[in-house]
Amino acid sequence: MLRYTLMRLGIFLGCLVVVWGLVYSGVFPSGRNGSNALWIPLLALVISAPISFVVLRKERDRASVQVARRVERMKANMQASAGVEDLADDRARAKAQSQAS
Repeated sequence: MLRYTLMRLGIFLGCLVVVWGLVYSGVFPSGRNGSNALWIPLLALVISAPISFVVLRKERDRASVQVARRVERMKANMQASAGVEDLADDRARAKAQSQAS
């Protein structure tokens, strides 16, 4: 998961550098009234998103498998915990009923 995030960040930063160079060389239009601080990162984000979607497909699939495994492990742990709690509750009720009789 961390690897996917770092790769995605790398693609964004690469696009940011390229867009910055293209804006300041005049190929892309610059923002109005000094809005380049918002315009350049926004444009880089718009360009990097589809690139990441295509280029990182295999890495995204690996990350989703890891997340699915983690979710399944957490579900199993929660079910095991619930079973232990139910057993302890049943024992406490049985003990209370035997003492009340």
